[in-house]
Amino acid sequence: MATEATKRINVTFPVLLLEDLRHYVPRRERNKFIVEATEEALKRRRLLKALRESAGAWSDEDHPDLMTVEDVNRYVRRLRETWMPRSWDEIVEEARRSG
Repeated sequence: MATEATKRINVTFPVLLLEDLRHYVPRRERNKFIVEATEEALKRRRLLKALRESAGAWSDEDHPDLMTVEDVNRYVRRLRETWMPRSWDEIVEEARRSG
């Protein structure tokens, strides 16, 4: 954020909200606070939009192997195992085989 170009805007706040902002956030920290709060709110909105748009994309009929909590846990465990970093010995052996 610090290296990005910035632009000043005019924003109107409800009086009570602005009073709270002034009370709880020191003067020199308010801009950063508002920017971070806006980033977080936009992140939530983008996530909610993605969730709404993808609703129904995954049906039980398409994935009968993931019908129970245990099925899902097993699937996630397998995914995590494939993402886990390999041991140094495995990396060295793979490098040795590939030349």
